[in-house]
Amino acid sequence: MCGIIGIAAKSSVNQLISDGLTVLQHRGQDAAGIATYDNGRLFLRKSNGLVRDVFHTRHMLNLRGRMGIGHVRYPTAGVSSNAEAQPFYVNSPYGITLAHNGNLTNSAQLKQELFEDELRHINTESDSEVLLNVFAHELQRLGKLRIDANDIFSAVRRVYARCSGGFAVVAMITGVGIVAFRDSYGIRPIVFGKRSTADGDEYMVASESVAVDALGFELVRDIAPGEVIFISKEGQLHTQQCAESKPFSPCIFEHVYFARPDSIIDGISVHKARMRMGETLAAKIAQEWQHHEIDVVIPIPDTARTAALELSNALDVKYREGFIKNRYIPRTFIMPGQALRRKSVRQKLNAIDLEFEGKNVLLVDDSIVRGTTSGQIIEMAREAGAKKVYFASAAPPVRYPNVYGIDMPTSSELIACNRSVEEICKEIGADDLIYQDLDDLVEAARRGNESITAFEQSCFSGQYVTGDVSEVYLKRISSLRADDAREGHLANDDSEGEIYTSDEVSIDI
Repeated sequence: MCGIIGIAAKSSVNQLISDGLTVLQHRGQDAAGIATYDNGRLFLRKSNGLVRDVFHTRHMLNLRGRMGIGHVRYPTAGVSSNAEAQPFYVNSPYGITLAHNGNLTNSAQLKQELFEDELRHINTESDSEVLLNVFAHELQRLGKLRIDANDIFSAVRRVYARCSGGFAVVAMITGVGIVAFRDSYGIRPIVFGKRSTADGDEYMVASESVAVDALGFELVRDIAPGEVIFISKEGQLHTQQCAESKPFSPCIFEHVYFARPDSIIDGISVHKARMRMGETLAAKIAQEWQHHEIDVVIPIPDTARTAALELSNALDVKYREGFIKNRYIPRTFIMPGQALRRKSVRQKLNAIDLEFEGKNVLLVDDSIVRGTTSGQIIEMAREAGAKKVYFASAAPPVRYPNVYGIDMPTSSELIACNRSVEEICKEIGADDLIYQDLDDLVEAARRGNESITAFEQSCFSGQYVTGDVSEVYLKRISSLRADDAREGHLANDDSEGEIYTSDEVSIDI
């Protein structure tokens, strides 16, 4: 999962993009990057680290221009490396930078085609670089010195024909404008906004509406599945449907965990969806746990708070904050490496003993993926004096890998894979465990926009909407995502701390 942003404005965009990436920091903490365009030159800064650490004053001063794109990254099928920070850049044709959220399911095939048929070199393991080169090749096939909106739409149609998977993309064509598009199933989210100034209209695209709001733009709408928008450097907006209609299947895990609660995704309030998750889970608890005496409901901060509060109201059980979160520890779900995640749980949370001592506690979390965090939190609750510790997940059991841009690891690392609820309960050390039903989860999200008839929910169901996910592919991504493989790569990574330091590329336009 990553965060992307693109802005075409009437004044300098460097601070706007940096602020927007900070708002989207929850979508990726591994690396950050910004590319801008000014007067025939491209300016690029990217490196591993948080937004606040990557962009210093000297970098911001050099990121000149009124048009640019940005990215925050966490690694999925790739690895955690400076070389894979985005945006990526190719100089031909025109000079293109691209940032991408999602995952291509046919990247290995595309990489081979790019090398053998199109004589293009891919320098990293990132499918974003593959996607960039496919887009560049399709633009180059046009054979034109100057291109317009129709040329761009024509090239992206070919990208859709070649690329499969879940993706939201923002690209900047040097001296031309900003392009954004979304996969034809609408799996990965992307929106665009507008604001009017004395000098004319300004536009931006972003992964979530919260970035549009925070930067003072007005949300226009989500980019539709298979739709392409082009914002010229002069500030003119062009849109066109460029891929055939597929069953609209937005990712439901955005509502479970990834998106900020103050975002609206495909017409659904993330906050309201999580409230409904709490209500439906409470109904299941009331039906199945009549023999349990629950003294207090305590959320695992932060994502589970909304569901836990609604759950406690529905059950008429006291709600308490029992864990204090260290704001300076990143999200453990998106940390590379099991050892780092395990260490960070204790640094991230500290229990308030008075809320646990002598009580039967119901802990509520958004989901259980690897089980690392859940087990340690239950242990902390017992150490704080809890008499019994029950555990509730606002999402169903995560039993299958996600292949569309979320780092659901190899099946062997998912605690629910090939385990019953009773076995999972024993593994994490709870006195009892209850999960949300999948139908209830879908309905909780869908009630925000009933025109959506289905969601991408493969991590729960094992059904992949693109229809091209084979056992061979799953084995390949498992080998890339396994913690042992990733930690081994990190140990052998000799790259310097800064691969790019505000590089300048001179071109003639």
